[in-house]
Amino acid sequence: MEPVKGKKNNNLSFYVIAVVYVLFNLRLASDPLTSFLATAEQILLTSPYVIGITFVVVSVIQYAAGGEKVPWFARLRLFFTIGIFAGLVYGIYDYTGGAVPPQLP
Repeated sequence: MEPVKGKKNNNLSFYVIAVVYVLFNLRLASDPLTSFLATAEQILLTSPYVIGITFVVVSVIQYAAGGEKVPWFARLRLFFTIGIFAGLVYGIYDYTGGAVPPQLP
């Protein structure tokens, strides 16, 4: 009976990390459509880098485990976790004005 309870907690934590991933990549704008488009652009902009880093991390884990495959569920968790960090760094860059070109006098 315990494995079922553990599986429910495992699924719940997976969904929580997925929501946190979206929150960290959320880009707010003046209206909902612009916010949605900016968030989609943010996710599409960072996802190739996050996929690449996740691939390297999974490869290292598999090598350390003697070639044992990492389950897809764990790979997605790693993707979301790395994506949270990428969203945080890029969000700090965006919100501190790093992405805004300097204004000429």
